[in-house]
Amino acid sequence: MTCTKIVALTFGLTASLAFAQPAYDLASLETLAMSSSRAVMASRDQVTAARFAVDSAGAFPNPELEYLSGTAHARSPGANPGDVRSVTVTQPIDLPWRRSARIGAAEAGLESATAGSRMFAADLVARLRARYFEVLRREAEQINALEDAKLMESIRSKISLRVESGEAARFELIKADAESLNAQKTAQAAGFRLEQSRSLLRQAVGGALPAEFKLSSRLQDVPALTPLATVRQEISESSPDLARSRAEMQRAQRQLELERAQRLPSLALKASMDQDPDIRASKFGVVVSIPLWDRRSGQVGEATAQLSRARNELEAQQFSLDQALEVAYQQYEIAQTQATALESGILRQAEAAFKVASAAYRFGERSFLEVLDAQRVFRAVRTELIAARYELATAWVEIERLRATPGGSKE
Repeated sequence: MTCTKIVALTFGLTASLAFAQPAYDLASLETLAMSSSRAVMASRDQVTAARFAVDSAGAFPNPELEYLSGTAHARSPGANPGDVRSVTVTQPIDLPWRRSARIGAAEAGLESATAGSRMFAADLVARLRARYFEVLRREAEQINALEDAKLMESIRSKISLRVESGEAARFELIKADAESLNAQKTAQAAGFRLEQSRSLLRQAVGGALPAEFKLSSRLQDVPALTPLATVRQEISESSPDLARSRAEMQRAQRQLELERAQRLPSLALKASMDQDPDIRASKFGVVVSIPLWDRRSGQVGEATAQLSRARNELEAQQFSLDQALEVAYQQYEIAQTQATALESGILRQAEAAFKVASAAYRFGERSFLEVLDAQRVFRAVRTELIAARYELATAWVEIERLRATPGGSKE
């Protein structure tokens, strides 16, 4: 199959599917993923479980009922045999200092689970956005590759006519055939990469995204950035990574308080009634556990170490986020500078040079090799522009991931 047929078939297939494929923008894909992802639902279930754990931590201890029954046998004259019964009720006392520490640890666990769910959603949206811009990149590369293939086929046809008429050497036709085949191979590879990126995007979104779809945006449609100072302040206040680290530190602190509180004696109220054939006795008292042998030194030491670990992880997380944000903004600025330079002058100059070389070749003032050199420069500049735009998009994706913007946001 010739390059012209491949190009025509590709454009025809695209045109025929354009009416059948639903169009999606980034926000609609994010909304679709957040509403249908089983992984997101699982993370939300974890938050629900942590919420019920708070209810469990606030529950009061149940009373204990003990009932004994038996038979008394007389062993001496005058004793009365008969049935013997004993009923005992014990109510443990939930001491306030233990209760508050236990509930505080559970509430901190809920905050940690909530922040973890936000982190998971932010990572999922970031992966989706990266796959989204990957598809846009591959689409741009395919468009350029098809244009190059179509152009090389046109040049090869003209050279073939010139060779047949004796106006050009056969070497030029051989060179043109090689370049045409190379352009055809590049176009086919671009198509395969596009299909692969579309499959990866559908994997990131989920089964709710149909197999045949199209995107309504372009690679250069990257949203504007929020100033660095604003984002840094926003992250320090609402980052789910930091919120989770703070919640873990708070939970470790409350767990340490609980372990220390369990060193103190525990109390329980106890009431009992004993009945034998002669008398009935009622008793009421207090049960006190004396922490004589087990001073919970191991549990307290473990909780202290966990608290130190949580504090160190919080400080490390703060430093890591600040540095990651700085690097992402630098990458964004570098990519933006490269894209602006390529768009403003370099691309137009390379295109103009290629057009001049092509026109000069038609009038016999330039050789075919000079046309190929000009085309390679033009092709390389377009490739660099696509790469710069993609790097700009990936830098934006990383910044938004650190901000943990919700899926479906049109900001």
